[in-house]
Amino acid sequence: MVIPATSAPTEARIWQLLEEVSDPEVPVLSILDLGIVRGVAVEGDKITVTITPTYSGCPAMNTIATDIRLRLLAEGYTHLTIHNQLSPAWTTDWMSQAGREKLEAYGIAPPVDGTATGHMLNLFGKDTAVRCPICKSEHTHLVSQFGSTACKAHYQCDDCLEPFDYFKCHN
Repeated sequence: MVIPATSAPTEARIWQLLEEVSDPEVPVLSILDLGIVRGVAVEGDKITVTITPTYSGCPAMNTIATDIRLRLLAEGYTHLTIHNQLSPAWTTDWMSQAGREKLEAYGIAPPVDGTATGHMLNLFGKDTAVRCPICKSEHTHLVSQFGSTACKAHYQCDDCLEPFDYFKCHN
């Protein structure tokens, strides 16, 4: 049974509630940390939340849409539309700094701007490395482009020898 909302929805309140919706693949991140929520519109009691997948065909998007719906229904908001927007395509530039820090604390290397595959020359001609989230060494190497999910690659640290996931950069 849905409890009727105690107040009319506001954009600020909906954004606040969306901060509580976790990514099902990386539960330490909210969907706001990931930057997949592209907009919230409130017209009277009607709420539209626009989301963009990290990958076209991302299997988590149905779960995320359901989790958004459940969180808002729990507040009594019943007139909901979840809109999937594919363009512009999601980019790791949309991730929050807090989200990047949460990833690293969780043991997943956050995306490194300018590299999707590991050590590459950045815009200034310097080598850009994926930093180990465990010992913070930049002496790491790519083991596989394919990690535990499509958005991650598998790396290993050359110093502490620990394997870890790297959240791939998408520009």
